Amino acid sequence: MISSPLAVLAALTGVAAFFLFVERVTKWRVFKFFPPLLFIYFVPMVLSNTGVLAHEGPVYDWMSDTMLPFLLVIVLLKVDVVSAVRVMGRGMLVMLCGSAGVILGAPLAYSVVKGKLDPTAWKAFGSLAGSWIGGTANMAAVSQGIGASGTEFGLAVLGDNMVYIVWLPILLASKGLAPWFNRFTRVDPKRIEMLERAGAEAKAGEDRMAVRHFLYLLFLGLAATLAAEHVSRWLPEVPPVLTAGSWRILLVTTFGLLLSATPARTIPGSHELAMALIYLFVANMGARANLSGLREQAIWFLLAAYLWVTLHGLACVLGARLFRVDIGSTAIASVANVGGAAGASLVAAHHNPRLVPVAILMALMGYALGTYGGFLAAWLCQRIS
Repeated sequence: MISSPLAVLAALTGVAAFFLFVERVTKWRVFKFFPPLLFIYFVPMVLSNTGVLAHEGPVYDWMSDTMLPFLLVIVLLKVDVVSAVRVMGRGMLVMLCGSAGVILGAPLAYSVVKGKLDPTAWKAFGSLAGSWIGGTANMAAVSQGIGASGTEFGLAVLGDNMVYIVWLPILLASKGLAPWFNRFTRVDPKRIEMLERAGAEAKAGEDRMAVRHFLYLLFLGLAATLAAEHVSRWLPEVPPVLTAGSWRILLVTTFGLLLSATPARTIPGSHELAMALIYLFVANMGARANLSGLREQAIWFLLAAYLWVTLHGLACVLGARLFRVDIGSTAIASVANVGGAAGASLVAAHHNPRLVPVAILMALMGYALGTYGGFLAAWLCQRIS
């Protein structure tokens, strides 16, 4: 058994690095349907459930208590709330409708299948809500805050990826419905021209990363994590959702957003560093998961997830109708929730390449909202559990 902290950390890092390397070198089509994140979660789970890798240990606790809050601060540094609202306009309102569809759809979907799942499965729904409003960092943050087990986190990872491979082609194919959809939503033709101009203005260069930038990021992340650790001790707990861990995650999220309004937003490399740590944290959660528990609940959870994402889609269409938004912006708003920055860029490039910068701004706004929305969805699910 691989059990020493250094050996466990090396093994998890090796798994994450291996699948990212294989994806880049081979460019296998399988990674278009099953991204490396899925393998980075499931391989450590298989290793730990077969006795090769330790299930528990101090390195896992360190990742949860220190590394996760740190990476959450770093990933939020790139969020530019003012620019996002100014550039996206009514498209932002459609995204908020989609986020509301995720939050309200969670308890509705959970109520349909809760009799087939463990009593604590509401934690999986809360974790997935964090991802479907923001991204993987938000899913990790919410799962840690509400005390989700590795198995519950695994259900969220599985649902996230299995729904994405169906939902993404739908959003890409929606381009063919543009004439009908734009008539249905009564779109002003000048709106698309305005978005293209805003997208061109949103492009900005970034300095090359230097040694000092690593130190800046380390200091900001660790300082915000330390501050959240101390402040959370003074805040009241309302278990099982609003615990000391939840307060700590909510505080570092808030600190990260506050820092994004300062020149810290311009520090290069923050997103890349945060994503590397996210992959490592996902491997950590996989190693702590119970394979048998995941297998028993997967089918029912996936059925709920497909119902859930349908409710999200209907909320986006309703928002587009209310605010007169075109099909391209609506598809980007949806994938900015469900697919994150990478998915938003892909959908934007398919609908209108000039909207890619706008799509990235929208996805970054999802990072800002995902943790808060995920906790709210978790609370709603817990109320009916």
